[in-house]
Amino acid sequence: MNIGIIGSGHIGGTLARLFSARGHAVLLANSRGPESLREMVAELGPGVRAVTPQEAAREAEVVVEAIPFGRLTELPREDLSGKILVTAANYYPERDGEIDLGGLSEAEYTARLLPGVRVVKAFNTIWFRHLAEQGDPGKPQSERRAIFVEADDPGAKAVVSHLIDELGFAPVDGGDLPGSTRFQPGSPLYNRDLTGREAREALATS
Repeated sequence: MNIGIIGSGHIGGTLARLFSARGHAVLLANSRGPESLREMVAELGPGVRAVTPQEAAREAEVVVEAIPFGRLTELPREDLSGKILVTAANYYPERDGEIDLGGLSEAEYTARLLPGVRVVKAFNTIWFRHLAEQGDPGKPQSERRAIFVEADDPGAKAVVSHLIDELGFAPVDGGDLPGSTRFQPGSPLYNRDLTGREAREALATS
């Protein structure tokens, strides 16, 4: 699969390495341009190519954005139309400035910014080092580290859940985009190190 990643920081760079190691073609982009990614791409290996955000959106089947929440308006909306977009961004007012979400969850707000895009929330509740180190395909899903997945589009959610499973984590269905407030910063389930079994038990009582 062609996977675009917009954002080359801790989460974006880690996902580029993991997806490439599992045979996916990764199109990595950032706001500074492909030339700034030359060393990183060389280190990540031949499965990763440096591109612009527009190219990542156009050429990929699934796109992951791993940029600050306050910069979501910079995403290439037209090129993302009809695509699955995984949003890993979390809103931190001290970093992103005051943003009026209009009572929406962060994921709903993202979807409103990007009409026609199949938005899925995932990878926002795991520290990048855990993402790099804790995936274990050899374990049953009940014993793997959980990654919550929320979407209004069941097909998009299934595609992203399959990718998470490939990385050796347990994709746990967190419901729809309005309900994704349960996994935002400050919530009881944010950044908790849970197995698939523990995550499902926690959801049942939340």
